[in-house]
Amino acid sequence: MFNVNCINKIANVGLDLFTDNYQMVEQFNDADAVLVRSSSLHELELPSTLEAIARAGAGVNNIPLEKCAENGTVVFNTPGANANGVKEIVIASLIIASRDIFGGVNWVNSCKDDPEVAKLVEKNKAKFAGTEIRGKKLGVIGLGAIGILVANALNKLDMEVYGYDPFISVDAAWNLSKYIKQAKSLEEIYRECDFITVHVPLTDSTKGMFNKETFAMMKDGVKLLNFSRDTLVIDDDIVEALESGKVGRYVTDFPNPKVCGVNGVITVPHLGASTIESEDNCAVMAVKQIMDYLENGNIKNSVNYPNCDMGVCNQVGRIAINHRNIPNMLSQFTSTVAKENINIPDMINKSKGKYAYTILDIESPATPELANKIKEIDGVLKVRIIK
Repeated sequence: MFNVNCINKIANVGLDLFTDNYQMVEQFNDADAVLVRSSSLHELELPSTLEAIARAGAGVNNIPLEKCAENGTVVFNTPGANANGVKEIVIASLIIASRDIFGGVNWVNSCKDDPEVAKLVEKNKAKFAGTEIRGKKLGVIGLGAIGILVANALNKLDMEVYGYDPFISVDAAWNLSKYIKQAKSLEEIYRECDFITVHVPLTDSTKGMFNKETFAMMKDGVKLLNFSRDTLVIDDDIVEALESGKVGRYVTDFPNPKVCGVNGVITVPHLGASTIESEDNCAVMAVKQIMDYLENGNIKNSVNYPNCDMGVCNQVGRIAINHRNIPNMLSQFTSTVAKENINIPDMINKSKGKYAYTILDIESPATPELANKIKEIDGVLKVRIIK
């Protein structure tokens, strides 16, 4: 029986996938696996029994990844599950940034009691005129699950789309339209594009990437969309760029006191992935990943351990080992099993940075005694008997 704790509300369509081998528990410390959305886990003490955390969403800055890795706790996210929801709001926001729809609607509401409102509209509508997006240049920074959907969709709306991602995956490259222009640098995006939308994770290299220096490289009146992370943009610098006219409009999904109410800023209340479909997709993906890990030892979409898949176990026993990525680990595992006169017909070992993960299929039942002997090897963080 596995214990699961939901820190945030998770869609029932995902929770309903759990079988009778799972039970929901109220306490974090009692959980084998945790499901979370946006709540911060940084302040929590991780129990040694915690096997997995699944974030129903893509970003994981609310989870202490290194601390989890040292605890042998695998952290999953759900990349792509909410991509279409974010794509759609980016398209809507790009049009809103180009046409002063909000300004016009708010003005009409202010005239709602005037019996001559229809005449006023005809007289004043020119104040809210904007530009069309057709034929304009759009820069998409980050060509992951969301960025690719945005680039392809807006290319079909007759925008000239530039894409930039030096780390684009093979799968992503296959899905990217051949009509997307490959930018060779961020500077090319800044220099050429009328609109810029960013879809990158928050890292040391991306934090504050939109600042006084980068704004200076851009076209006058450029429109910037940020549905990725708030601290990619330095607030004081974007406000200054808006006041000077360097930036014509800033649409952000991350309201804060420095940008709320600033002329030229459209603040969206973190609605990027807030659709019923996105929440359902994220819940289903998160639950399936947890179940596959707990039941088979397989890892997919982990952010702190390597992806590792041995399928459903057809052998008598299976052992999963979370360990540090240091030399001579695999030979120690196999020799420890061999000393018990047990054969290993299949195995897999993968590494990711400082950490690695090994699955051993064995021809005898895995015992607690064998697991404990493996755990005594220096560098081993956690050992689990799968079968």
